[in-house]
Amino acid sequence: MENELHNFIKVWILAIISLCYCFYISSKLPKGIFKPFSLTPTIIFFLYLPLTVSSVHLVGITAFFLSWLANFKLLLFCFDQPPLSPPPSNLFHFISIGTHPFLASLPIKLQQKTSSQNKSKPPQRSILFAIKVLILALLYHCYNYKRNLHKNVVLAMYGVHMYIELELTLALAAIPARAMFGLEIEPQFNEPFLTTSLQDFWGRRWNLIVTSILRPIVYYPMRRISTRLVGSRWTSLPAIITVFVVSGLMHELMYYYVTRVAPTWEMTWFFILHGVAVAAEVVVKKVVPEKMRLHPVVSGALAMGFLAVTAVWLFLPQLLRNGVDEKAIGEYCKLMDLLKGLLTF
Repeated sequence: MENELHNFIKVWILAIISLCYCFYISSKLPKGIFKPFSLTPTIIFFLYLPLTVSSVHLVGITAFFLSWLANFKLLLFCFDQPPLSPPPSNLFHFISIGTHPFLASLPIKLQQKTSSQNKSKPPQRSILFAIKVLILALLYHCYNYKRNLHKNVVLAMYGVHMYIELELTLALAAIPARAMFGLEIEPQFNEPFLTTSLQDFWGRRWNLIVTSILRPIVYYPMRRISTRLVGSRWTSLPAIITVFVVSGLMHELMYYYVTRVAPTWEMTWFFILHGVAVAAEVVVKKVVPEKMRLHPVVSGALAMGFLAVTAVWLFLPQLLRNGVDEKAIGEYCKLMDLLKGLLTF
């Protein structure tokens, strides 16, 4: 575990050095082919860096922040689009925006609150954070008895585990943004279990950091193209499906970093299926009058059921086949042993 932490630190030092190159060299180049050409080595390097880490948790963080988010920001930078363009006035801000998941085209609010808000919101968030930490610890404890549990119960536990762990990771990543820039970050998960539809789940509730970065790099350009092909009424449909295809391919890449096994494309088909389903929802909402639609409670239950069935069918099998769940549990046990050793020392 200690060697993995050293590798993890080295990876991020190299990432910072790469962004220094982007700031001092690429950002000074004029518009045109030279800037994309100069940024290509960094983009390729960010695709390589996660391969130097083997820990399930650390490689997941590295791949998500560098190979996906940072590279997408650099692709936007190639075409002089925010958040890296126009370049910040100093290197520190450029590196922070390039590597930090929240300092992009995300819903960021300045800390301008009333005294009553300051008193009420932080304790509430802290309580929810503590509860989720306890639930995650409880799940790890229950994994010791998973052989005695029904398969579907274990799969449900994995689903809750992935949601909480991802939310906690992003919540912890928001702390430097608050400390360094005085920003209040919008929550990146908006109670996804209260969703009213698939469109509501993917667009307004689940992992909003990905939604925000996919809009400028995929959705808006595809929407402009599709307007010429299908007209303004249905222009969102090809854009929605394209976004889900790109998301599926990026998740496939994330899975490869974690498993180091050739892709089976199950993950891609999971997102294509959901893209088609969301597009179908949009069509229904345009055609069916609001009075004739399902009650939000019913449509939300159907959406969650669809998510659960397709996740068991296409999302989880690749992880289970390659023993990623066992590796993650083993890493947690090693981390706990390491912490106990430090405390006793």
